[in-house]
Amino acid sequence: MAMQLRYNFRVYPKPGQRAALARAFGCARVVFNDGLRARQEAHAAGLPDIKDTDLQKQVITAAKKTPEREWLGEVSSVVLVQSLRDLHVAYRNFFASVSGKRKGPKIAPPRFKSRKDRKQSIRLTINGFTLRDNGRLYVAKVGDLRVKWSRALPSAPTSVTITMDAAGRYWASFVIDADLDILPELETGTGIDLGLNHFAVLADGRKVDSPKFLRRAEKKLKRMQKALSRKAKGSRNRDKARKKVARQHARVADRRRDFHHKLSTQIIRDNQAVYAETLAVKGLGRTRLAKSVHDAGWAQCVNMLEYKATKHGRTFARVDRLFPSSQVCSACGHRDGPKPLRVRAWVCPQLSCRASHDRDHNAAKNVLIEGRRIVAAGRAET
Repeated sequence: MAMQLRYNFRVYPKPGQRAALARAFGCARVVFNDGLRARQEAHAAGLPDIKDTDLQKQVITAAKKTPEREWLGEVSSVVLVQSLRDLHVAYRNFFASVSGKRKGPKIAPPRFKSRKDRKQSIRLTINGFTLRDNGRLYVAKVGDLRVKWSRALPSAPTSVTITMDAAGRYWASFVIDADLDILPELETGTGIDLGLNHFAVLADGRKVDSPKFLRRAEKKLKRMQKALSRKAKGSRNRDKARKKVARQHARVADRRRDFHHKLSTQIIRDNQAVYAETLAVKGLGRTRLAKSVHDAGWAQCVNMLEYKATKHGRTFARVDRLFPSSQVCSACGHRDGPKPLRVRAWVCPQLSCRASHDRDHNAAKNVLIEGRRIVAAGRAET
């Protein structure tokens, strides 16, 4: 049994290769926008949806023969075809969301890409790239790119996405069909209560402090953003200052991601079953706690737990955010009602129980109990 994984590596293109990549980014963006415009015009005119193959002939094959789009031939056709395929996938996801076939939040229709977007990317299938024996990555009509290999790829990649982020860094993201790495079975399981005072509290009582990477970098970011605001718009100095701010934000994001990876790996290795709450991050992001919520990055960590559990043969389940984990006594099951955030400890009012609880630890134990119930019910149904 296998699963698809992504492996990201830093890429260092030469000046000429950066120019070639910039052309590829621009051409991919133009093809995407032309395809989107053609579909919108057909819909406005009351015509049936354009078939994928017909749209490709219109905005790529025929467009290359016109004076306005003849420069599309300067980049690999694989880049253009994959950009148009991304448009098809975006439309299919939108229609599936509208019809209710796709679960989760509603998806908006595709929108036009801007050349002012700080993040640019292209995607290539196996026909558009090659891994050289000397460790270089060959990209069609770009050349051999130097890659900083931090680890070996477990198998041959099926596709690669070349990305330039807001800080001006280039990345290669390979999609790999990797075999599952099943870990030895354990008897332990844990529930996780995510929060702001502590990033995570586990059912065994362990508390993980919140690193607050953004808060720690705020002073430096404030100084750099103030320097950016003083630069004249459109000037080269302003662009340099913008890149400095972007690099600082990138460092914060990298440190946060590294923390999430190390924590999620340790939790998965130490427990056979892991259960976590689903949090209303969008709603919390509109409150006065918004900066702290986004700084924590709970969703990224939970997603890592989920795919690592699958990879290593562990059990993972999400507990609905409406589950009253902070209101129920984990010892006797008595529901004591909601409590303000300032209440960090409480005693069960049941005379037969009277258990003392730390708010977060009690919530983590309740998440563990509810997670086991969900998994057991699911197995019973199958």
